[in-house]
Amino acid sequence: MTPEAMLAALDPEQREAAAAVTGPVCVLAGAGTGKTRTITHRAAFAVRSGAVPPTALLAVTFTARAAGEMRTRLRQLGAEGVQARTFHAAAMRQLAYFWPKAVGGAPPALLTNKFQLVANAAARARLRPGTSEIRDLLSEIEWATCTLTGPEAYVAAAAGRTPPFPAADVAAVYAAYRDLKTAQGVADFDDMLMYTAGILEEHAEVAEEFRARYRSFVVDEYQDVTPLQQRLLDAWLGGRDDLCVVGDVQQTIYSFTGATPSFLLGFRTRYPTATVVRLVRDYRSTPQVVDLANGVLASVPDKLELRAQRPAGPAPSFQEHDDEAAEAVAVARRCKELVAAGVPAGEIAILYRINAQSAAYEAALSNADVPYVIRGGERFFDRPEVREALLLLRGQARAVDDLPASLPDAVASVLAVRGWTPAAPSSSGAVRERWESLSALHRLAVDHAGEMDLPAFVAELEERAVAQHAPSVDGVTLASLHAAKGLEWDAVFLVGLVDGTLPLIHADTPEQVEEERRLLYVGITRAREHLSLSWALARSPGGRASRRPSRFLDGLLRGVVSKAAAPRPARTSRGSVPVICRICGAVLNAAVDKKLGRCATCPSDRDEALYDALRSWRAERAKLLGQPAYCVFTDATLAAIAEQKPASVAALVQIPGIGQAKLDKFGEDVLTLVSGS
Repeated sequence: MTPEAMLAALDPEQREAAAAVTGPVCVLAGAGTGKTRTITHRAAFAVRSGAVPPTALLAVTFTARAAGEMRTRLRQLGAEGVQARTFHAAAMRQLAYFWPKAVGGAPPALLTNKFQLVANAAARARLRPGTSEIRDLLSEIEWATCTLTGPEAYVAAAAGRTPPFPAADVAAVYAAYRDLKTAQGVADFDDMLMYTAGILEEHAEVAEEFRARYRSFVVDEYQDVTPLQQRLLDAWLGGRDDLCVVGDVQQTIYSFTGATPSFLLGFRTRYPTATVVRLVRDYRSTPQVVDLANGVLASVPDKLELRAQRPAGPAPSFQEHDDEAAEAVAVARRCKELVAAGVPAGEIAILYRINAQSAAYEAALSNADVPYVIRGGERFFDRPEVREALLLLRGQARAVDDLPASLPDAVASVLAVRGWTPAAPSSSGAVRERWESLSALHRLAVDHAGEMDLPAFVAELEERAVAQHAPSVDGVTLASLHAAKGLEWDAVFLVGLVDGTLPLIHADTPEQVEEERRLLYVGITRAREHLSLSWALARSPGGRASRRPSRFLDGLLRGVVSKAAAPRPARTSRGSVPVICRICGAVLNAAVDKKLGRCATCPSDRDEALYDALRSWRAERAKLLGQPAYCVFTDATLAAIAEQKPASVAALVQIPGIGQAKLDKFGEDVLTLVSGS
């Protein structure tokens, strides 16, 4: 393909972005508008037209899968040599090369078990966290690192956050974790970014060598860049401006990790001469899906209003169910119907807000004999059958004289040694999962038939294994909304759409609620044609129907009249439900104030005898469960109960932090204590 043909294959807006071969360039790309196509054509056009040597261009993505997809497309466009890597992969590669020159010796080894080291750091800080608290501590440390917040500044920076322990204790764990890494000579992934940026900032000769090699940069998903990643990008640039960024503020869903859209929003301020292109032609989804996505963001100012380019399709369906089990069974049944109608299982996804929601769908799909794969589970290239197959393929690739003529036949003959057959087994479970993994390798061989031989295919697999760029597995995908980012399917089921889950009950501020809204938008825009949105009024069969459809669906439900019992409270213009102080009537913003139902400065009317009784009861239950006391209820929750003295289940669940799970476990005990006070 000639450089001119590359541009001719794009729409007018994509062409404008691709033709701008030198930066600064900012591409505001809505969901499904062909951003990957645009930036790969831009890179290929820049290389093929001679504007940028291939080895001088570095493209950075956020996932190994996206980097692998970009490399594949660039190869197909004749732009071999362009580096496409994640921030971490690029930094590790650079660190391995520059560390001996700048520091001497080998760079720190990559820390493979952060969880255990955080647990050891917590012990040094005299804390005894459970498994979930260790994960929360690790998340806090990662957030602090990515926002360039050291242990000494954590307490001040954590204002407004809800860490698992007092901020001073988290800071102590953070400092201990840092000290343990130094003592053991290891570094985590975020350290790799920090070290690489530091070497480029502090060693002029290293920076000069790097910048002589790389002069042009592309950053995908720029709305999710963290301050740490931006620092590394600035070190790479060294004051230059040959930078192309691509992003969509409406898909900002990783603020909890330290990501911020501020760099994308401020790009034009930083680079006043930047070329800015808006991509709004949606080539992924039907007009019906696009209309719903636009409707979810109807109240958001200055959004990218998508314009559907595909033919019309079925209207999105809205389904209300009595309980979660019924919802899961109905979704599994519909998945089976779609597969029977010719939709591949790998082109169907069930998306949920939190990972704990997957269990019901795993059971329902298994009972319906529908294959599935959990995104975020065991990594593809770590599976035993895949490791064995790769070893056999590597050996067969050396026996050039014995290879079948076609790549698919060559791969099939090797996989047959491990028991693989073209036909799926009748059994399910581990046997089916093993077959799905090997079939994914064969399908990849079919995709590359005619363009590479077996040795080249093995090299492709080895490169994918290093980058963890797995081929698709033919099963219904179960994934969280966060894990679904960047993916798409023919049919998408968005499940569990109730207030308290989407948005999460812990979304306290208008900004947090709006990020939850964007999660729903991301989920909707994953669907090409079939889209179903559903919710359950109760958690368990026969349970109290206390749930309501997500507030984000207000005004969008079509053909469904919810049976939710109570009307929804009034909302603010930004979509959040205001919580009013029961004493002075002021709007509450702080999480603790909302839990107590009053301003911190308003007088407390706590029943001290009830509070003491609740604390004693909590200590006994925690001992029986073998958990820390705060895993039963926090002090703030007990204080809220002792102040508000809820006399019914309906009143009890109005206290933030008391969801269905804790209501089922502890609700009866709490109401008994309250009634006896």
